[in-house]
Amino acid sequence: MATAVRLKFGPSAAALGALLALAAVSLFVGVSELSPGALFSDPQALGLMMASRVPRTLAALLAGGALAIAGLVMQALARNRFVEPSTAGTTQSAALGVLLVTVLWPEAPLGWKAAVAVVTALAGTSVFLALAHRLPPTQPFLVPLFGIVYGGVVGAVATFAAWQLDLLQYLETWTTGEFSGVLRGRYELLWIAGALVALAWWTADRLTILSLGRDVGIGLGLNYAAVLRLGLVIVSAIAALTVVVVGIIPFVGLVAPNLISRFAGENLRHTLPWVAGTGAALVLSCDIIGRLIRFPYEIPVGIVLGVVGAALFLGLLFAGRGDG
Repeated sequence: MATAVRLKFGPSAAALGALLALAAVSLFVGVSELSPGALFSDPQALGLMMASRVPRTLAALLAGGALAIAGLVMQALARNRFVEPSTAGTTQSAALGVLLVTVLWPEAPLGWKAAVAVVTALAGTSVFLALAHRLPPTQPFLVPLFGIVYGGVVGAVATFAAWQLDLLQYLETWTTGEFSGVLRGRYELLWIAGALVALAWWTADRLTILSLGRDVGIGLGLNYAAVLRLGLVIVSAIAALTVVVVGIIPFVGLVAPNLISRFAGENLRHTLPWVAGTGAALVLSCDIIGRLIRFPYEIPVGIVLGVVGAALFLGLLFAGRGDG
């Protein structure tokens, strides 16, 4: 296993600079040509920047960082390094909740859709954890395999219901992550996800103890049930908010925590900022690639991440075997 190292100011400054550079590139990549000089001379260019490019870039940063932290917290709850919201039925349960709201209350505002999605995501994640904790701990790959099957069943229920109600096209907007529809006024719910990341950092020490197991946590004086519920709320709310605003984005919560843990260890308080930054950079990079690879058309970021994230995760698995 990789030796834990302390990440000091130099690498932190370089990583922050790289993330800011990606954000700057994102602001000026798109079908409509924009240049820094045009922002000062053309009111329409400034309007486009503030209405579309800035919200899109912020949405990618917030969604990527929040999903990476949701994956990190999910791995602590499940005590397994190979799970994340999209492979544990959380995002599929959130999409099912949005579908239910659409059927029962078609004119519901976005906030109410998000609230119902949080409730269904919380219920789906609770069922997953209750069943996953019954699996033998000596077989760590059984948990992600069960999660994939469980998420597939929940997704199949949502797809069948959408097909029966002639809502398959609506369901696709929540199951395929993409930022092309993000505008000012449609991404602000993601700031709540950013606040949940701050909450996760505030409780990082308790979540680290939680990952050691129930008996160890109680022995160290942890209120295990309360911290478990808090972790469930953080994961479910982040996943639901992301699904409602931009759709399902896979692999972020799986790749970013595993990548950082190889270099910085397992202490959540130390690794959490790095995991969030890595997730934000990964999503923003894939969004830029999706805009450029078939310019002027776009490939949804969820599809790009499906390829890039799978390749990165396979690389981490093979690298782990080599270390062993």
